[in-house]
Amino acid sequence: MVSQASRLADVRYDIRGPVLRRARELEAQGHEIIKLNIGNPAPFGLFTPDAVLSQVTASLAGAQGYSDARGIAPAREAVARYFGAKLGVTGVTPDDVYLGNGVSELIVMALQALLNPGDEVLVPTPDYPLWTGAVNLGGGRAVHYRCAEELGWNPDVAHAESLITPKTRALVIINPNNPTGAVYSRPTLEALLDVARRHELLVLSDEIYDQILFDGAVHYSAAAVAPDLPVLTLGGMSKTYRLAGFRSGWLVASGPRAPLAEYREGLELLANMRMCPNVPAQHAIPAALDGGIDITPLLQPGGRLRDQRDAAWAQLRAIPGVDCYQPAGALYLFPRLDPEVHKVVDDQKMCIDLLEQQHVLLTHGTGFNLPSSDHIRVVFLAPVEVLIDAITRLGEFLSTYRQ
Repeated sequence: MVSQASRLADVRYDIRGPVLRRARELEAQGHEIIKLNIGNPAPFGLFTPDAVLSQVTASLAGAQGYSDARGIAPAREAVARYFGAKLGVTGVTPDDVYLGNGVSELIVMALQALLNPGDEVLVPTPDYPLWTGAVNLGGGRAVHYRCAEELGWNPDVAHAESLITPKTRALVIINPNNPTGAVYSRPTLEALLDVARRHELLVLSDEIYDQILFDGAVHYSAAAVAPDLPVLTLGGMSKTYRLAGFRSGWLVASGPRAPLAEYREGLELLANMRMCPNVPAQHAIPAALDGGIDITPLLQPGGRLRDQRDAAWAQLRAIPGVDCYQPAGALYLFPRLDPEVHKVVDDQKMCIDLLEQQHVLLTHGTGFNLPSSDHIRVVFLAPVEVLIDAITRLGEFLSTYRQ
């Protein structure tokens, strides 16, 4: 028996956990599953513009060797320009940009370079669970601060500050938020960043959905709002530019350089140890960022993503005992099941039961480190007719389901 490392005991990633494993078993038996569990645009026919793929194809011959450990210069230059022109972050240079095999790799690298055993990191709840898993994998402890549904899923800033101890090293911000779809107001973001300022915390800002905004919502980049703070901003190609499979992400270090000097040496060490990011995929970055690609038509009334969000939201709210915040950004709905109507004790079991009975694959709320079992996440990337079919099945299931 070869046992797994003990440090994995507290690492979970339920988006691809037991519910997905059961879905694969059902598929192997011949069942067709409606998969609304992962924000993966391509299976739903949402593709990047051909111009980006053409540039990648044209660059293949020159992409056969290792690049700089931080990534190829044209891609890092494009990201630096994007931060200045699009996000309003001043002073970013290509030397401040680290490219990775998706944002996921960069999250793990950023935390491995930071944490000593027992260090604490403030992470929102609900969260994108990779953040909690990566903190625990790095030997730290994820401490969850509350995001309040009654505040449009904005963070409870006072609660976040109340959790700070001498071991607290960093503050994670996920904005626009996965799984809730919240886009934080500027006053809330400023207050959260002021907590980091007063307690000298490193800010890690996950902004992968920065351009996916609805109904006039405005995204404020943490690095632009707080130029005096050391901020690590993470983004990439998978959502706005519909290139999830390319695994092209970036991390940008901004703010005063002196406080980050030693930390960045550690980040460079980890970048060197993996040799470099995938070189062909890096060529998609300048092609997309400098190519004038605009996702806005998909987000406006009549646009596909807007119509899908609205249809799924309305359909969910029509289910007795279900309510749902209307997301201002990202690609997800996070409906609440009224505990007085739907008495769910184990929401993972509920999602497995839904899968087995209705062949619809969703993700349970506790998989996002939510302390209560009264939420599920629905990805609204599928066409409207598929979403309506899936949510109709969910309603039929909930009408008789008991635990």
